[in-house]
Amino acid sequence: MNVLGLSGSLRQGSYNTLALRAAQKVAPEGVTLQIAELGDIPMYNDDLAKLGLPAAVARLKDQIAAADAVLIATPEYNYSVPGMLKNAIDWVSRPPEPPLNGKAVAILGASPGMLGTVRAQYHLRQILVFLNTFTLNKPEVFIGAAHTKFNSEGELTDEMTKKMLHDQLVALQALWKKVGRPLRGLLGGLTRRQGQDGGAAEVA
Repeated sequence: MNVLGLSGSLRQGSYNTLALRAAQKVAPEGVTLQIAELGDIPMYNDDLAKLGLPAAVARLKDQIAAADAVLIATPEYNYSVPGMLKNAIDWVSRPPEPPLNGKAVAILGASPGMLGTVRAQYHLRQILVFLNTFTLNKPEVFIGAAHTKFNSEGELTDEMTKKMLHDQLVALQALWKKVGRPLRGLLGGLTRRQGQDGGAAEVA
């Protein structure tokens, strides 16, 4: 299974990016994880979209489409997901053929606080439900007090967190095997209908 990792933080040394790198190291047999670059994606603007997708957006859409599953690591900003992550999702949710449609997705999050992004993950789940993903329910991965779980070189040192990341990828692999490749025609029709009913990146 080929997994694409999306980090919701652009900060150098981000705990969420470090968590994705740690997941690469503890991935079970048969699972590979590539981390996408989101830093050069512009703010969503339908005028830009009409001129053709920006290169960074087209690249991300292609990466998601090519992946078997997606693993999103989100910080928590003001009880919700970061604007940068939401912006990237808004871009790739636009037709034609939004690549998250029917995709197996798992969520994790890391923060210095004790709750480990629990509220942001809840909001992200709501977004992913609308986008018609197959979002993994369990195990949930909340990495609280993240500053105590990575060393100065950015390596994850907490064994329980390593096990959580491993177990989540095992569960994501099992979910992917169940849902497989969706019937794109049927799901594409559902997505077009969602856009008519008020999609996240609907023209406004």
